[in-house]
Amino acid sequence: MKKRIVCFGDSNTWGFNAEDMTRFSEEIRWPCRLQINLGGDYQVIEEGLSGRTSVMDDPLFEGLNGLIYLHPCLMSHAPLDFVIIMLGTNDTKERFGLTAFNIAQGITRLALKASTTPAGRNGGYPRVLVLAPPPIGKGYYDTEVRYPMGDNCDIKSEALPTYLKEMLQNENIEYLNLGKQVSMNTIDYMHLDEDGHKLTAELVHIKIKEMLGEDYYV
Repeated sequence: MKKRIVCFGDSNTWGFNAEDMTRFSEEIRWPCRLQINLGGDYQVIEEGLSGRTSVMDDPLFEGLNGLIYLHPCLMSHAPLDFVIIMLGTNDTKERFGLTAFNIAQGITRLALKASTTPAGRNGGYPRVLVLAPPPIGKGYYDTEVRYPMGDNCDIKSEALPTYLKEMLQNENIEYLNLGKQVSMNTIDYMHLDEDGHKLTAELVHIKIKEMLGEDYYV
């Protein structure tokens, strides 16, 4: 039976292309590339939604609270072996009033919920991997996205990985900081470009192999 993986995220999992405001093709999007890297013994399920937050209701748009949607999402795709979560970019929006510490708390809460949702094999629980997204570049201030995002988004996203790593370690949840090797584009400074999707897929593939150890080859 194939190992099943849900990639739960925002527009950077959905595949938003800031160059022309469309969606990257399956040949580019990181979950699709991850599927290719893992091979036929795995099934990677894309669950990206533009604007999604970890735990916040958005007063301007409907259905973006990841915490509310997570349980039915995972149960609908059961049985699952892995849940990969990459959120936090939208949580930096000024209208939510969250600090970087608060954002890390929200993502940790979401990860804990995923790790205790009985969507795994035989009613068990899936393993959870949290990805810290690359930080928003300060150049976003000079683009149109500054107006819906608000101020200090780059500062909060830069500080997020430090808090997130510590919180997840305390909960024994796997973690990967993409910002150490992956950067956002230089158009709106908050979305992955084609190279970013490719590198994200490679880094996640390596991390999954590390998590599975010898079981990866079974």
